[in-house]
Parts: sequence; C-alpha cells; structure tokens
Amino acid sequence: MSAPKFTTLGCRLNAYETEAMKELTAQAGLDNAVIVNTCAVTAEAVRKARQEIRRLRRENPTARLIVTGCAAQTEPETFAAMAEVDAVIGNSEKMRPETWQGMAADFIGKTETVQVDDIMSVTETAGHLIDGFGTRSRAYVQVQNGCDHRCTFCIIPYGRGNSRSVPAGVVVDQIKRLVDRGYYEVVLTGVDLTSWGADLPATPKLGDLVMRILRLVPDLPRLRISSIDSIEVDENLMQAIATESRLMPHLHLSLQHGDDLILKRMKRRHLRDDAIRFAEEARRLRPEMTFGADIIAGFPTETEAHFENSLKLVEDCHLTWLHVFPYSRREGTPAAKIPNQVNGKTIKSRAARLRAAGDARVALHLAAQVGQTHRILMESPTMGRTEQFTEVRFAQPQPEGRIVTAMITGTSGGQLTA
Repeated sequence: MSAPKFTTLGCRLNAYETEAMKELTAQAGLDNAVIVNTCAVTAEAVRKARQEIRRLRRENPTARLIVTGCAAQTEPETFAAMAEVDAVIGNSEKMRPETWQGMAADFIGKTETVQVDDIMSVTETAGHLIDGFGTRSRAYVQVQNGCDHRCTFCIIPYGRGNSRSVPAGVVVDQIKRLVDRGYYEVVLTGVDLTSWGADLPATPKLGDLVMRILRLVPDLPRLRISSIDSIEVDENLMQAIATESRLMPHLHLSLQHGDDLILKRMKRRHLRDDAIRFAEEARRLRPEMTFGADIIAGFPTETEAHFENSLKLVEDCHLTWLHVFPYSRREGTPAAKIPNQVNGKTIKSRAARLRAAGDARVALHLAAQVGQTHRILMESPTMGRTEQFTEVRFAQPQPEGRIVTAMITGTSGGQLTA
C-alpha cells in the first residue's frame, strides 16, 4: 500500500488544506492515488494545473488521479473532460472524511466522477483542523474561508463560497495545542481574514480574536496575520498593533490598485487615500511596521496615468514586499466583459515596472537593518526570519525552531546576513 501523492498549487490556504487531506486520506486508507489541489486565481493558474495533471499522469500511469481545489470548483467540466483525470472533487467535498472513505472503498469505479456541489450553500468552515503545518517553528491556522465581496476581477468567491468563520474558542484551543507542541509562531490565515466573525453570534471582529488569543495563550511568543483588507480593520486590531509586541509588525495588504477610478471599477471598498491613511496610522502606532501588498497591473481601461498612481502607491504606503499580478481575464467575472482590455505586452511591461519598484523598496529595507539587532525565528539551522518577516542567513548554525537575538552584519541576494 502506498500513501497518496499530493501536488499543491496556489495559496497558503491550499497548502494548509493539503495537509488536512493527507490526514483524511490516511484515515480512509486511500492508496495508489495522485491528488492535485488546484488554484483558479488567474487563467494562467488553470493552465498550469492542466499542465501539471498531464505531467503527473505520465509519471503515475496506474494511479487514480483526483483533481480538487478552486479550479476544480469553478471549472469542474474542464478537468472532468481531461483523459488523465479519474475524479473531480469540490472545495467543500475535499474536507469531508466521507468523500475519501468513498474513494478508498470504490474498487470497481462506481464513485461519482464529479463531486462538486454549490459552494455558495456551504455555511460552515471545515471542522478538520491540523496541529502544525509550515516549518518546525511556524504553524498556520485557518480561521476563515470564503468571501462575501464580489470584486469584478475575482473568481475566488465562486471557488471558496461565502465567508465562514471558525469560532474563537476553537481557534484558541488549537493554538494552545500548537504552543504545547513547541511552535513559537502562529499565522492566522483565511481568504478574507478581516471578515472573520461576521457570521458568528455577536459578530466579533478580527481584532477581538487577536486580543483573545494573546490574552488566553500567554505562552505564544509570536502571532502573525496574513493578508488583510485594510478598510475592514477594526479598533481592537489597531490597539493590538499599538500595544502587543507579540503581534508581529508585518501586514500584507489587499490593495490591488492605486487609482480611485480603477478601484471603483474593481468594486473595491477603499480609495487610494484610505490605503495611505491606514499605512500611515499603522506605522505611527508601530514604527517598525512593514507592509506587503497585492497589486494588479493592466486592469481593463487602465491608462498610463492610472498605472502611475499604482506605482506611486508603493512609495506613498511605504510598501516593501509586493505580490504583483498581471491582470488575467477570467470568464464569469464582470471585468472580463469590460471593453478596452489592456493588451498583453503593456500588462507585462507594467507588471515588470511594479516589480522593479518593489525590488528597490526591498533593497532600502534591507540596507536599513544593517547594524540593527533583531529577534529571529530559525526555520533551518542557517536561515530564519525577523519579526518583519525578512529572511536572515547565518554564517554559523543556530538552534532550529528557536528565537535567537543577533546583529545584522550585511545583505546578500535579497536576504540579511548575521
């Protein structure tokens, strides 16, 4: 009997769910299977998924090949039509024990080939929480799934469904277990993290969850938040930024653009000045705060002047770690129907200019750390990360999984050295 092989494409949440599926398939006794957890964020992501499926079939000619994830949820017929694919499973189904029990028991091929329900009808987060995923030092905890917003460029709500929150008590209990197992840092993850709590009794906010974790798990050294929508940040989260040293000074912002007209056409809920104001306030409360951000280049109707506003936003918000997305037309989204789509060559050029601006900001950030002393969480004997999530390379081995204090001596290849 051989354990299933997994391939994960896309986001951190997908990687988390792959770890959960490993446990579920092991409990079900599934063997001789290859499972591809797909991403649908861009058309290119779907193309890569199909390419990966063909490669895996060549390498595993006798295994059952199962496709799941966001692309399987939004385009089940695309993958069901591929000769290489034996089964297509939706995002909700992949987290259910009975799905994998059915797969394991089905020796004569009677399991339904496509098991993809209406994701919008799902009202609960998957109850399957895993104790430890990431490195030996850092664990990721899914506290939210889905999204209630309908940005015009985004297919993800149709892959993930509406927003669902994990109750605070469940989250706290899991983090306590992780700390007991020796994890020094926990990262809260979700699709639309700042919407956490809207579907729970009394509608708590993300800041309430953060404060509760820090209060009830006093032995947790470091708590980190993944991507947030700055317009939804609540007072308690701002208070935590200002007063809680165990909340890490690094936030990844879902900004998407720097021009008000394009933001409106994207159906975002913030304007340029809102983003700048939030970044200024967060840095006032926590001067060492660093920001990452998602920015899309080449959204339909984007002129050079519109794009320049995105370029300037990198400086205006003091962004450091950029995730630049060349706009990708997704069938089924309102943006796909907007006339005046930007041509591919222009999109590619603008994305490159944004990445260059990001690289320049990273270089400035790294140079400013030389001579500073940092507390660094070791992910391997010679590499760790500062509280601002900056990689540090050590000349001498350090205790893996521990927090060490060291002075930064220089920079090399996008990393700090110590």
